[in-house]
Amino acid sequence: MKKWLAIVISALMVTALAGCGNSDSKKAESEGAGSQPDKKTYKIAISQIVEHPSLDATREGFLAALKDAGISEGDNLKVDYKNAQGDSTNNLSIAQTIADDKDDLVLAIATSSAQAIVQKVKDKPVLFAAITDPLDAMLVSNLDKPGGNVSGVSDTNPAAVQKLMDFIASNFPNVKTVGIVLNEGEQNAVVMAKNAEEALGKHNIKVVKAAVTNTSEVKQAAQSLIGRADAIFITLDNTVVSGADTIVQVANENHIPFFSSDRDTVEKGAFATVGFKYFDHGYQVGQMAVDILKNGKNPGDMKVTMQEKLDLILNLKAAAVQGITVTDEMKNEVQDKEQNIIQ
Repeated sequence: MKKWLAIVISALMVTALAGCGNSDSKKAESEGAGSQPDKKTYKIAISQIVEHPSLDATREGFLAALKDAGISEGDNLKVDYKNAQGDSTNNLSIAQTIADDKDDLVLAIATSSAQAIVQKVKDKPVLFAAITDPLDAMLVSNLDKPGGNVSGVSDTNPAAVQKLMDFIASNFPNVKTVGIVLNEGEQNAVVMAKNAEEALGKHNIKVVKAAVTNTSEVKQAAQSLIGRADAIFITLDNTVVSGADTIVQVANENHIPFFSSDRDTVEKGAFATVGFKYFDHGYQVGQMAVDILKNGKNPGDMKVTMQEKLDLILNLKAAAVQGITVTDEMKNEVQDKEQNIIQ
């Protein structure tokens, strides 16, 4: 009897130990499988009208926002970047190629690129950036509730142009006429030029325009303003901004104040603007992209936003070359003096 009982106990112990071994093995297998989850990959198409610092910084800020959210090129993100080199025919061709491709999201940088993308791409999320007036450009019909598959961020705030024109009127009493180099084929440029003209009109300052159709004409247009205008102003006009170096040259040679609508042009040699960093603008659009890709948001339900943080930006080196005396009153209008007074 004792011998039989010992055999039974021994058998039960072996069974229990085997069970524990199987349990531990299954737990280890389960934990091993859980520690290596499948990583989702994303594909994004970017259409950009032309290369220039503001638009490039917009793209860089956009990709930085994705990277900060764990969506990074070379890891789990493929970016199909296409540049139209300022050609409207290229723009439409790029838009059609993107429409035919498989992407998780499309970013359009600048008005004409966005118009082409919105026209062609109907079945995937579309975001726009570097757009002055999304309504006038007919990208969306409502800023608060865009509907459809499109939303984004405007790179302007009507108050920016107003503040810059007020700055000119207050600090440059000898400026009676402002010359605007302008491509009237760019709708965003036309809108901003109109806003500037209305703002200057309140101060009894006249506007004279010098028209261009491509970047190669920008220098000649700027030269045509000498003797007709007391200062030069440019909008967020992609054609003109791409040739801003030549306007800086004309302004410096003729000691005429040059005002722009973007920080990058001030850093290149314009005297002043009221604006922001385009990297931050792109980052803001990138945050919207993260919400779409990771949280399944519908662009049509996402409000179109604009830049709220505006500041006066001054280039003191440009002032010296253009014959401008920078007063303490001018400097005091700059909120972030460390960042926005360029020495």
